[in-house]
Amino acid sequence: MLRKVGESAWPISEKDAVVSIKDASYPIPFPQGLEFNSPAHGCWNIVHTGMLIPEAHQIYVCADNCMRGVVLTAAEMHAEDRFSFVIVEEQNLLNGDLEDLTIEGTADLIRKLKKMPKAILLFTVCIHHFIGCDLERIYRELEEQFPEITFLRCYMDPIMQKHGPTPDQKLRKAMYESLDSEPDKMDTKQISILGSDFALDQSSDLKELLSKAGYTVRELQSCRTWEEYKELGNAGTFLCCYPSGKYGIELLAKRLDRTFLYLPLSFDYEEIKKEEEILWNTLKPEDNQELLPWIEKKISLCEAVLEHTRQVIGNTPIAIDYTFHPRPLGLAKLLLTHGFNVETVYLDSISPEEKEAFAWLKEKKPELELRSTVHAKMRLLHEEHVTDKILAIGQKAAWFTGSRYFVNLVQGAGLQGVDGIRRTAELMEEAFLEEKDPKTLIVKKRMGVYKLYMRQAYRIIPIYTSDVSGVCSALYELGGMVVIHDPSGCNSTYNTHDEIRWYNQGQSESLFPD
Repeated sequence: MLRKVGESAWPISEKDAVVSIKDASYPIPFPQGLEFNSPAHGCWNIVHTGMLIPEAHQIYVCADNCMRGVVLTAAEMHAEDRFSFVIVEEQNLLNGDLEDLTIEGTADLIRKLKKMPKAILLFTVCIHHFIGCDLERIYRELEEQFPEITFLRCYMDPIMQKHGPTPDQKLRKAMYESLDSEPDKMDTKQISILGSDFALDQSSDLKELLSKAGYTVRELQSCRTWEEYKELGNAGTFLCCYPSGKYGIELLAKRLDRTFLYLPLSFDYEEIKKEEEILWNTLKPEDNQELLPWIEKKISLCEAVLEHTRQVIGNTPIAIDYTFHPRPLGLAKLLLTHGFNVETVYLDSISPEEKEAFAWLKEKKPELELRSTVHAKMRLLHEEHVTDKILAIGQKAAWFTGSRYFVNLVQGAGLQGVDGIRRTAELMEEAFLEEKDPKTLIVKKRMGVYKLYMRQAYRIIPIYTSDVSGVCSALYELGGMVVIHDPSGCNSTYNTHDEIRWYNQGQSESLFPD
């Protein structure tokens, strides 16, 4: 039996969507099932990340529906000229010619490009897995036709999201598979920092240490040509700070027989000290200056900034979410030990790197509230207009709390080390003192794209677009809750691009299972 959701049994029970950390289980605090996808979509996706490679072109081979999200991301970036797609239709599945379609469609697109790219990021999708496509044949024949182009094996396959490497991890691995180096070009005084969407801040601990030791630092974000990108492979050491990048960069270092360092972002002084000692001992700087006094000086400065920020913010409730930083629990621990009033952390799972912080909070702050971001009930468990002032750290925390005082960064944004803690405190103070409009600053992809970039996008948007059709638009008039049974990833298409009228009503989007 169908019934309208959201008008009865109010207030809605928070059971299973909200839990005190003392009662939470590691690593999954919430039961899995029907999922909600909030309008806060500020984190990068595979289109954004792939665009970091200079002089490269992305080609997606997929159905119309899958295409819409990635098309609109390219439009959002004003990068339509670096993006193409091959549409898969039912007949291609029935006729068993998906390999031929992929090869011929990709080749045709390449020939029609105004400028021949140095690399093609060719994305195959779920359908290629479903029917057992010979992917090696696809790439082999394309490489034979276009020997001057490097083809990167990329995947848009959300069906694989929770088994093995994620699409994000596989993309970061693929982006560095073309890196190589001749033995005589390997530079022991070069370090390539890879694996993240953001370059480290110039003031970060690592960059300052590398400069002191006389090392050249290269990052993908600063590459403007294919040749500069290839120079990344000449490093004697590869360094990764971002968890999603570790898988690919470690394989790269192993393939090239280079030193690999994984120094994850952290809010713990002792962990930062150990990581930077590892780096310093690996570098073996000629001047052999002592590291610990330098770190202690930075910590002393950081502590002063934290104290000043605490005095400004006072006892104002703080909410943190996992999109701001991969260590939300570590940030909560840091702030609580410095007298801040952290009440809520928004997350859906707990990474192994946060296991110790989880245990500490469980003991020291048992009433700390953990809230899911994807549980179905979160469709209704959010604030439109918050009455009391809340400081939100992260876009999802801002959206769920309704706060107009929030730190608007994602994925760590280049913050690292003790300097990263100091900068986080400064950003918190700025956010507390400056009111912002979340509707204009928190990325809602469909709204931003439709309002700002439709002119550029209309030429390449597939037929099944939300302005003329789409399942959510078709079912909207029924006045109930739309449930789409689809893999995670696919569901964002409906959620971010399908039914704009929900925003006008102040309603949240549909619910989706994973």
